[in-house]
Amino acid sequence: MQTVMLHGAGDVAEWRNVARSLALAGTRPEEIDWREGEEASLFAAQPLPSPSAEVASLRVPRAFLDLAEAVICHADAGRFALLYRILLRLQDDAALLSVAADADIAAAHRMEKSVRRDCHKMTAFVRFREVPGDEGSVRRRFVAWFEPDHHIVRRMAPFFVRRFADMDWMILTPKGSAAFQAGDLTVSDAPAVKPDLADPTDALWLTYYASIFNPARLKVKAMQSEMPKKYWKNLPEAALIPTLIEQVPSRLAAMAYQAAQAPPVFHARIQARRQDVDAEPPAPSGTLAALRDAARTCTRCPLHCQATQTVFGEGPDTAELMIVGEQPGDHEDLAGRPFVGPAGRLFDRTLGEAGIDRAATYVTNAVKHFKHEPRGKRRLHRTPNAGEIDHCRWWLRHEITLVKPKLIVATGATAMFALTGEKGRLADHRGSVQPFDDGSALLVTVHPAYLLRLPDPRAAEDETRRFRADLVAARDWLATTPARPSTSNTRNAAPLPETRADGWHAPPSPPR
Repeated sequence: MQTVMLHGAGDVAEWRNVARSLALAGTRPEEIDWREGEEASLFAAQPLPSPSAEVASLRVPRAFLDLAEAVICHADAGRFALLYRILLRLQDDAALLSVAADADIAAAHRMEKSVRRDCHKMTAFVRFREVPGDEGSVRRRFVAWFEPDHHIVRRMAPFFVRRFADMDWMILTPKGSAAFQAGDLTVSDAPAVKPDLADPTDALWLTYYASIFNPARLKVKAMQSEMPKKYWKNLPEAALIPTLIEQVPSRLAAMAYQAAQAPPVFHARIQARRQDVDAEPPAPSGTLAALRDAARTCTRCPLHCQATQTVFGEGPDTAELMIVGEQPGDHEDLAGRPFVGPAGRLFDRTLGEAGIDRAATYVTNAVKHFKHEPRGKRRLHRTPNAGEIDHCRWWLRHEITLVKPKLIVATGATAMFALTGEKGRLADHRGSVQPFDDGSALLVTVHPAYLLRLPDPRAAEDETRRFRADLVAARDWLATTPARPSTSNTRNAAPLPETRADGWHAPPSPPR
C-alpha cells in the first residue's frame, strides 16, 4: 500500500505532481492511501515509485485540469482518490468527461458546483473592517473574517487582489488566510483565529442598509437559502434584519398610503406653465399632422394601456410609395418611430440595395401600439388579433386617403389582412402588383422581422434576396407607371371620408 501525504489546502499542483508519478508507475487506485493535513503528519513519508516502462505518458483534456482545480478545493477527503480514478480512466476513454451519468464524473461535478458556490459566497459576504495601519504608510489597512466550507482561500485570493489593489488587507478563515501588503500577496494554509474587530463606519453602513431595505421585495426563504446562518453572524447588517422583517406590514401600508396621495399643489402649476411654454398651434384639420395629433391619445383598443406611446407613420404626404408593416416593436415603441429596431435596420439596408429612398417613402404600421408580453426585463412581441387590427384600420385608411400613394407595399400577413381583409396564405399573393382602392396598387411581401427569425443562414440569405427582389419590382412598377393626377394643392385640406358600406372607413372623428 502506497501512503501519500498532502497538505490538501486547495493546491492542485501538489496533487498533480504526486498523481502523475503514481500513474506513470502504474499504481492502481486501490493501492493508494491518500492522507492530508494533520492526519498526514502521523505517517512517515514514503518515496514515490519509479515510472513504469509500460506507461509512456499521460494525456488528459484541458477540461479535466479545470475540473481538478475546483475539485481539489473541496473539503471531502475522498477527492484525491476520485480525481486519480478519473485520471487513469481518461487514458482508456478520452470522452469520459462527457458521460454525465458516470458515477465518478457526477461526483466530481457535484464537488465542483459546491466549490464554485462557496467561492461566490466569499465574494458576496466578505466584510472588511479598517484597522490602524503602519506608521508612515499611505495605504489603508483592512481585515476580514470569513468561514468557507471548502479550501478556497488560495483560489479566491487573486480576485481580491484585483478588486482591492489600492489597499492592504487580510482575509482570515479557519481554512487558511490571505494577506496583501504593499503589492505582495501571501497565502497561508494555517487555520486562523477569529479576530475581535470593530469599525466606526459600521454605524454608517447600517443606516444606509436600513434606508435601502425594500419591504415590498422581501423574500425570507430566499434570504435563508442564499445566506446561511453561519454568514449572518459575521455580517453587521444581520442584527437589523429581524427588526426590518417585523416592520414589513407597517412599511407596506405606509407605501400604499403614500402612493395614493395626490402630488403637491405646486406640481399642477409647474406642469401648466410647462404646457404653456411647449404648446404648439394645432395642425390644420384634414392633414396628416392633425391625424397624427389625434392618434397620440387613441384609446380605441386596450393596446394603448401597455404601450409607451402611439407610433404613427412618417414620411412625405406626397409619397408615391407607402410601406405598411405589422406593428411597432420594442425599439419603435420607445423611439416613437416605425422601423427603427433590428428589423428596421435590415429594412433600411434592403431599401437602399433596391434603389428606394426611405426619405421619399411613407412608412407606417397596420397597428399603432406595441403589443407585447413581459418576460423578465424583456418585452416579447405578440401578434395583434383581428379585433385590434380592425380598430387600427381606421387610422391606416385615413393615412392612405391623405397620402394617396400610387403603390402600397404590405409587409407580412397582418398588413395584408389590414389592407385587404383576406387571411389567406401570404405566398399566394406575394410579389405581384394588384389593383387596390381608389386607383392605387398593392404589392404583398414578407416582413423584415421574418428574415431575422430564420434559423438557417442559407434560407435567410435566400429569403432576403427574394425580399429585395420584391422591393425592386415595386421600384420598377413606380418608374413605368404614369403618375396620378396631382392634388398636392388640395389633398391636405380634403375632409376625411365618411363610413362606407364595406366598413373600410369610420366617421371623421375617431370614437373613444
